[in-house]
Parts: sequence; C-alpha cells; structure tokens
Amino acid sequence: AQAQAAQETFVLVHGTWHGGWCWRRVADALESKGHKVYTPTLTGVGDRSHLLTKDVNLTTHVNDVVNLVKWEDLKDIILVGHSSAGFVITQAAEQFGPSVASIVYLDAFVPQAGESLILLANPGPRKSLEDAVARGDLAAKPIPAAAFKVNERDRPWVDAKCTPHPLAAVVENVTAAGAREKIARKTYIRSGFDSPVFDQTLARLKAAPGWKTYEVRSSGHDVMIDMPDRLVEILLEVA
Repeated sequence: AQAQAAQETFVLVHGTWHGGWCWRRVADALESKGHKVYTPTLTGVGDRSHLLTKDVNLTTHVNDVVNLVKWEDLKDIILVGHSSAGFVITQAAEQFGPSVASIVYLDAFVPQAGESLILLANPGPRKSLEDAVARGDLAAKPIPAAAFKVNERDRPWVDAKCTPHPLAAVVENVTAAGAREKIARKTYIRSGFDSPVFDQTLARLKAAPGWKTYEVRSSGHDVMIDMPDRLVEILLEVA
C-alpha cells in the first residue's frame, strides 16, 4: 500500500533526431522503483520514422503527447522534455496543464509564444537547419553523437539510432506558453554540453520565482544516456 501511494507517472519526451529508445536506462530504473513511465516516440523519427512526411510538424508532435495523456487517462504527471522537446512540452501543457504536477526541461529550450527551434538554435545547428529549409529538404540529418559530447562507448549506438528530424517541426512557432507558468513545480537541468542558449536559459531561470535548477556538468547533452542514475535521482526529487 505504501509503494502504491508513492507511485509517480512520468512522461519522457525525446529531442531532435532521437526516439523513445534514448530513455530506456532511465525508464528501467524508474519502473524498478515502482513508477509508471511512458516514453513516446514522436511521429517521423525513430521507430516511427516510416511516418515521415512534409506535414509532420510541431503540432503533430504536440498531439503525439497530448493524445498519449488523454487516452491513457494520465493525471499528476511529471512531464519531461529533452532539448527541442522543450517546445513540445510547452505547447502540450496548454492542452493538459492541470494534469501536470511537475514539468522538467532537460538541457532544453524554454520557449515563449512566437518562438521556434530554428529561431532559438545555437549558431552552428541553426545554419545547418536554415540551409536544409532553403534546399526544401523533408528532414534535417542527425548531428553526430560526438558533437553532443555523448560518452565514447555509447556514440556508435546513438549514431545508429538517430534518424532525420522533420523540418516542419523545426520552423513552426509555439503559439502559447502561459500554462507552463501555472504548473506548481518547474525544473531546469543543465548538462556540460556547450550551448550559449542553454547557459542563458539557466541563468534566467535561476533568478525566476518558482523554478528549481540543477547542473550535471560531467554529462554530455544526452544526460539520460550519460548519467541515467543521476537523472533518476533528480526526477524523483522534483516529482
């Protein structure tokens, strides 16, 4: 009975080029402690890469998460978004905000209304994305795991699993971000990956009321792969 009362529900949303596969270590650890974990793969990538079309955009990805929460009747969830999934969870919260007990941005963008990934991306990736859009590409090719400072042992695995990411999802703007601020527990986790944008976000949120911040500087961008045990500790602290 005690274990049942302490059970939490986690919805873990991956970032660009990844899929639900990247959360396996974290999900296994949380489930072994009696929690429920959902790791949806967004349309057009990973095990759903066969669904990639020019129409797969941010709204599609938001609907992937919204419908999961709706059809599974999830309540009091801990909603986690890695990297570009900061856009997805921000927009999704507009539709099911009251169902979110805690929202976590893991080395992620924390956008305002009217902002897109291509607008906020760091200069290098932004140029690559802009070039892909200018060519009329359907999707953006993955960046090597080494560029995200994934640990050397896991780089071949991550490179093999990453798939092109739909460009329509990169250019579509978030339309609203107000629901996020109404969520009682808000957390930002920063890794050791070099990103001026994320450093600025961390500094801003450190000073923002209602936010908790953590730094995992010994990890690369994919904290769920490099340091899953530490990430699990943090997620349980902020649940």
